[in-house]
Amino acid sequence: MRILIVEDEKGLALVLSEMLNMEGYYTDTAYDGESGLDNALSGLYDIIVLDIMLPKMDGISVLREIRRQNIPSAVILLTAKSQIEDKVEGLDSGADDYLTKPFITDEFLARIRALSRRKHLDYVSGILQFADFSIDPSGHELKNGKRRIKLSKKEYDILEMLVLNKGQRISKDRFISKIWGYDSDLEYNSIEVYISFLRKKLSAVHSCVKIVAARGLGYALEVGESGQND
Repeated sequence: MRILIVEDEKGLALVLSEMLNMEGYYTDTAYDGESGLDNALSGLYDIIVLDIMLPKMDGISVLREIRRQNIPSAVILLTAKSQIEDKVEGLDSGADDYLTKPFITDEFLARIRALSRRKHLDYVSGILQFADFSIDPSGHELKNGKRRIKLSKKEYDILEMLVLNKGQRISKDRFISKIWGYDSDLEYNSIEVYISFLRKKLSAVHSCVKIVAARGLGYALEVGESGQND
């Protein structure tokens, strides 16, 4: 399960990230509202931990835009504000939960676990499905009917991102920033290599889904008529 932490207090963001990593979650961090929104709109995250008082764009505005764009991620708001009207505004804007700073670590983790149980996105019993195939986040396995094949961690991340952003083209820059991180020095042709591996594996399980590329725009999934992915 992937969690995005949008918190301008970098020390707190680091603590939350390390804490969640120890619990088995994948995390990314953003330190202002604009970059947080950019990450959130990828559709990659199951849960977003969102501070309200943020530079560049406040958390409530970020939340409203997330919901306006129909991003289904569960959102838990973090804030130093404790007034009832602030909580009401946050919940009415689309938040799933609300936690006031300072908070107890055990309570924070309990609320994350509660959201994890409630959050399903497009998953069925933990399986992400698209057209004729499914991918299993626990075993990193691609399956079509009785045919199945293992995916590497990065292959799974790329295919998951394509599925969660179905109908959109994803650029190499976006893959790199979301999967490897903004500071990564990964070369563009590495993405092409992973895409090639995924095309072969989709073909191996006889999926009708193809990964198509548009020069300068990026990659997207396309459902074909045949059972082969050329």
